[in-house]
Amino acid sequence: MNPVPLIPCGWPSMRTLEMDDLQRPLLQALFDDEYSADLLDRRLQSYMESIESPNDMLVDSDDLLVEPENEKDDVAIIDPDSDAEVPLRADNFEAMRELVLPPLQEQPETICDGEYTWHIEKWRNTPRREHGPVFTIGGFPWRILMFPYGNNVDHASFYLEQGFPDGKPPDDFVCCVQFGLVLWNPDVPEIFTHHTAHHRFTKEEGDWGFTRFVELRKLWTTPWDTTGRYLVENDSANMTAYVRIVKDETGVLWHNFQNYDSKKETGYVGLKNQGATCYLNSLIQSLYFTNAFRKAVYQIPTQDEESLQNSAYTLQRLFYQLQTSNLAVSTNELTKSFGWETRHIFEQQDVQELSRKLMERMEEKMKGTEAENVLPKLFCGKVRTYISCINVEYESRRVEDFWDIQLNVSGNKNIEESFKDYIQVETMDGENQYFAGDEFKLQDAKKGVIFESFPEVLHLQLKRFQYDIDHDAMMKINDRYEFPETFDAAPYLSEDADKSESWEYQLHGVLVHSGDLNAGHYYAFIKPAKDGWFYKYDDDKVTKATMREVLEDNFGGEYMLNGAVQLSKASTPLMRQNSAYMLVYIRRTRLDSVLLPVTQEDTPAHLQKKLDEEAAIREARKKEREEQHLYLTVKVITQDTFHAHGGTDLTNFEPSREPTQEPDPARPRLYRMLRKSTIRELTERVAEDTGVDSKRLRLWSMVNRQNKTTRPDIPIVDSNQTVEEAHQRLVGSKTAELRLWAETAEEVTSEGDGIWPTQPALPNGTAHKSDLIVLFLKYFDTETQTLSGAGHIYISKEKKVEDLVPAILKKMGWPEKTLGGDKVSLKLFEASISGLIPMKGKQSLKAAELQDGDIVCFQKVPDGKESDRESVSSRNTYVDRIEDARNFYDFLVHKRNVKLVPHPTRNVNPDDYEQFDLVLSAKNSYDQVAARVGDKLGLDPTHIRFWTVNATSGNPKNSVKRSQSQTLQTILNPPYGTFSNNNQRADALYFEILEISLSELDTKKSLKVVWLSEGISKEDVYDILVPKNGNVDDLVSALVKKAQLEDEAKAGLIRVYEIHSNKIHKELPRLHTVVSITDYVQLVAERVPEEDIEATGTDFMQAFHFQNEPSKSHGIPFKFRIKEGEKFSDTKKRLEKRMGVKGKNFEKIKFAVVRRASYSKPIYLTDDDVIWDVATQDDDMLGLDHVDRTRVIRNGAGDLFLRMALWWVAMMEGKIVIWAVCPAALDDLGIRMC
Repeated sequence: MNPVPLIPCGWPSMRTLEMDDLQRPLLQALFDDEYSADLLDRRLQSYMESIESPNDMLVDSDDLLVEPENEKDDVAIIDPDSDAEVPLRADNFEAMRELVLPPLQEQPETICDGEYTWHIEKWRNTPRREHGPVFTIGGFPWRILMFPYGNNVDHASFYLEQGFPDGKPPDDFVCCVQFGLVLWNPDVPEIFTHHTAHHRFTKEEGDWGFTRFVELRKLWTTPWDTTGRYLVENDSANMTAYVRIVKDETGVLWHNFQNYDSKKETGYVGLKNQGATCYLNSLIQSLYFTNAFRKAVYQIPTQDEESLQNSAYTLQRLFYQLQTSNLAVSTNELTKSFGWETRHIFEQQDVQELSRKLMERMEEKMKGTEAENVLPKLFCGKVRTYISCINVEYESRRVEDFWDIQLNVSGNKNIEESFKDYIQVETMDGENQYFAGDEFKLQDAKKGVIFESFPEVLHLQLKRFQYDIDHDAMMKINDRYEFPETFDAAPYLSEDADKSESWEYQLHGVLVHSGDLNAGHYYAFIKPAKDGWFYKYDDDKVTKATMREVLEDNFGGEYMLNGAVQLSKASTPLMRQNSAYMLVYIRRTRLDSVLLPVTQEDTPAHLQKKLDEEAAIREARKKEREEQHLYLTVKVITQDTFHAHGGTDLTNFEPSREPTQEPDPARPRLYRMLRKSTIRELTERVAEDTGVDSKRLRLWSMVNRQNKTTRPDIPIVDSNQTVEEAHQRLVGSKTAELRLWAETAEEVTSEGDGIWPTQPALPNGTAHKSDLIVLFLKYFDTETQTLSGAGHIYISKEKKVEDLVPAILKKMGWPEKTLGGDKVSLKLFEASISGLIPMKGKQSLKAAELQDGDIVCFQKVPDGKESDRESVSSRNTYVDRIEDARNFYDFLVHKRNVKLVPHPTRNVNPDDYEQFDLVLSAKNSYDQVAARVGDKLGLDPTHIRFWTVNATSGNPKNSVKRSQSQTLQTILNPPYGTFSNNNQRADALYFEILEISLSELDTKKSLKVVWLSEGISKEDVYDILVPKNGNVDDLVSALVKKAQLEDEAKAGLIRVYEIHSNKIHKELPRLHTVVSITDYVQLVAERVPEEDIEATGTDFMQAFHFQNEPSKSHGIPFKFRIKEGEKFSDTKKRLEKRMGVKGKNFEKIKFAVVRRASYSKPIYLTDDDVIWDVATQDDDMLGLDHVDRTRVIRNGAGDLFLRMALWWVAMMEGKIVIWAVCPAALDDLGIRMC
């Protein structure tokens, strides 16, 4: 948000660019905004290789050059008979220098001036590109580059270029130059044309100039003026280059900031902008460079609370990173510690309020530490509010602390005037006399404020934003407002203040706002040390700044150049959009203590260690990403992981969604192997991790089956192949990782090698034929209600299913008979993706289609008998104890961990309940879920209602309707066609404890009713339950009971309206059924005014609120009785009483008659009008035209508006006195002045 640069004459060029139809309007729009072309050039990144240009020469495209409005204006026509002043001649070099080198906006210091003239001959025979002779100005070689027939345009092109040998300047070549090029006729020097520009010449950008310097037709085809002479005659012309080399004080004059390194150039780093956090960045930088504050923050003990929710800890981390980082630092951790959500990051907050809240938090954290009194000492001063009687010795005073001072900008020229305005004395006399107690009664008095002390670091908030009563909105004040580099605060102290030490203050920081109220940008100028430079901190960029940039450029007001006001295209003064809104001054006698050095020893050791560890981790991850192509991820199922896996299948290859501190023993072991490492090396790593001899391990490849399971396929025989070869050979490119099973041999040879039931493959890779298959066993324990891996067995495919039982008993170490002598019976199931399938005992394994890697699940039969006939029901019910493996497997498949949270607003005592987690089945019905929750809470489940959770805000979304078909699955994951599925959490529910049962609730209709009291000025909203077969009479009775209103017999009748689009739809009869009331209308209830009781239907008008146009309706409409022959001045009195709105709020309302049907232009009423006569149609409505305050609050401006309207609340003699920027602003918010 920089000020618009002023380009004195002509336009500097762009790099050569062949623009397409999309680029042209974009660049032209940029030029229309009057931005300098060199700024635009820095935004152009593509260059045409086909155009010959040294060092990617800077030239203009067809659509970018802005020529002088009339080039002939640059030519003086000689008339010997004229008395006019002598015309300007191109050979008058002093005069031409003033013309082509005008004052610059930046006002840099001139190092040297010079000019050089190149006499161009044989123009028509000149090559396509020609260089002039090299000349030296300021110790640097220069030359003019010429394209006599244009650089791909129909204009002659000229450029100023560095003239180093071979066009190769030194690497550190930098020269800031303002230059002008003048083409002129040597025979008639009055005929000339010129352009001017400025540029930062570097090794990368060694040329700059004008692609469209002058049209070719104007050279020799078309006479230049009425004399018939041409600019180029006899194929010759002169080109004079005027070169002014200026001083680059800051090192960034006209810098394009490509590859700019803030740390390298300034020693400081900036802060990243998260979206709209530039205001936060400027404040944080200001506090960071208040070294005493930074040191105090470091003294807060956070070693036992290293949580990112702790704002003190996150601020310590941020400060330390600003000290040590080489790159811009993120404020993300700090904003999260504030509790900000993403939407807050994109909203500009009030800087003063943010500063105070941050100070409060830090002061609270510093209590009981070494730094307990540092903040008050640094930032807190004292101000006295007093009322002193003139004629008697009586004074009331109150001394308070202040952390910043708000100074009025409007009506004041500088901070001295603002301070005088702040402490000016008001005389209380006449009707405004002060009551000085029973002794002195009413007295003339002087009232005011005076400072008793100022803090070491003085924060001045400049009130650039104020309420504008004419525009009825907050407006930015862009008036010029000056502030000095130093000022003396002693004149604003009380007479008895301690003045033994100087109260002179030195400027330390200027926080700047550029833009207006609705859109703007914040940055800061800060002086880090007692002496030295100011630096500009603009988000992630830090640059040196001149005192002109710090002071003059931030005073606001009109643009000034050499004492002259700069004008816009409309010839109106050009106003600065950037101005200071907060100033930081440090007392000069305390500069050394405030800006004391902060050393490494001042930084908490635990903080350094933690951040160094995180930096090392980031560096390791970076290296890992860079080397990722060299590695392959391998996941291995071992005997231990299979035993620990209590879910379905062999394991879960997917990464855990919830990071845990302890590794999950059921997860496959993860290895990051070099792609060139061998299978043998992988086997040795697995053996080392599992504590098993590598000779006893054999790795199997795993394949993805069509049923979406991953099972072992064949053992890997060649241990010398690389893991990459194994991956490509076995799974190709189907998965990014290699998945293996590590088999452990149960028997070994005398040499310790594992003995495998199947023979290894032949050398050519062909496997021996064998009828043995490997099956995995999973055991369901009904006692512990767990499912676990029980290892694997080899068995012939020709065996029967019942032959598995002895093998399993042997594997488990169980006896074949019970204590009673009966055989131990097992239930066997084949595990599939859909569940467990019972296996038939007499069926062969081959007939059962079992193969390598299949899973057999088993459980004991309690009575020793097979009970297949007593098939345990697979109902969707959940019971605490499951007796059948099929049901348990089904539960595992549909298991859901659900977080239950008490509803924050609908429970009578929400603090009585805490949130908790429950493990449920997705097949559970609404009643089953309620039963589990009721059991947990010790409440009747029939009185529990659930609410879904908004995934973005975390707030309750919709109530869940109880139905027989409703399951936890459909509650948490509604069908995609259901509207409520949008943006809903699938792992949490809110619960509400009802006063009645759900079944009774189903018989009632819930209605939201707005109850109006005090006219229409006060609205209370109630949720009313009415029987579905009830009527409006029942609704009114329920409302009286819920709102604790007096009954109608005592306080008067109640009427109910239906409202739609902020207009009355109809008044509901008392017998109107509630079931016919739709959800698309709003219900409003009110007492019938006394004057309405005896009135007939024709005596009423419907009244509604709108802003400017009747279509922009708002607020609550109402019925109003009109009287025949009554002037509107009297009608307004009744309206004021009817509405319950008084004072300025009522005076701001404009009343009009609005035709309901046509919405023609409103007929605004005067006091002499008779509304009975104006409103001639039955459907005419009374319109109340005023600002929609609810819109302001809805848009989030209410808080800011209130903050700016309320300036200071002070207790004085037991009364609350509100000092406001604008009383009308308080009236608009419903705050009444006393």
